Amino acid sequence: MPIKLHRCSGTAIKGPHPCWKVQRALDEAGIEYVLVKHPSFPRGRRKEYIALTGQQKLPAIEFEDGRVLREDSDALVERIRSGRLAD
Repeated sequence: MPIKLHRCSGTAIKGPHPCWKVQRALDEAGIEYVLVKHPSFPRGRRKEYIALTGQQKLPAIEFEDGRVLREDSDALVERIRSGRLAD
């Protein structure tokens, strides 16, 4: 099973949007993932996501073993592009 990208439901939003930047980096790196959409607003509606990550901010990556990586989107993009996603 591929990793899961937890992102906002605004998939039409592109450009400098944090969720889109991470999704584009995964696409460019050829990394297979499942998209898990969460409500954009209000953030309080992200109850399952908050339980998973302990945070309200998106995006996050969930690995097959259940580990969750939640960092600033620029840091996630850098990890993906440098091949250090699983580190």
